[in-house]
Amino acid sequence: MKLSPITAFLGGIMLISGLPSCRPDIKQSGAVLKYVDISGFFKTDTAKLTKLNPLVNKTVTHNGVTENKTLHITNWGQELNLFIQSDINRPAWKNSYKVQTTDSLIVYQAKYPDLRTTRIVIKKEGSKIKWVLIFNHTKNLLYETREKLSYFPDSAYLIEKWQHVKLMGLNNYRIEGILKK
Repeated sequence: MKLSPITAFLGGIMLISGLPSCRPDIKQSGAVLKYVDISGFFKTDTAKLTKLNPLVNKTVTHNGVTENKTLHITNWGQELNLFIQSDINRPAWKNSYKVQTTDSLIVYQAKYPDLRTTRIVIKKEGSKIKWVLIFNHTKNLLYETREKLSYFPDSAYLIEKWQHVKLMGLNNYRIEGILKK
């Protein structure tokens, strides 16, 4: 099966984005989490989505070129990996985020510019999460990446990514998945 250039490129980007997941999880077992368990929430949701196996209308846009397909996602853990990797509950970061809460919103704002996950906004209704917005930023000698991740349980997800790689230039992509009921 031949992959389209967009699919091949996005596969490479997702692979690079997933490299941080190769390091071991350094949460302390039995420790009380200081912040909301983003990783746990998305791992639970990926298991639920895997079991439900919903049909997804998926639109991928890379630098203005769009492809759309309706399909079943075979690996939800991989599909939502950027969300899972936005976990802020590492022992070294226990005092690295400012927390603002209201009855229905929780906002985590990074205190330091070198943290990858810069902001998380969670909308809740009672104990149920209605939506999650995550903002990530990474900058080093080779590349700079900005991500905006939006997740609406049981209905949709949106990944918007801007990336500038020194020798390859600028890339923008957007992945939107709408779950069909």
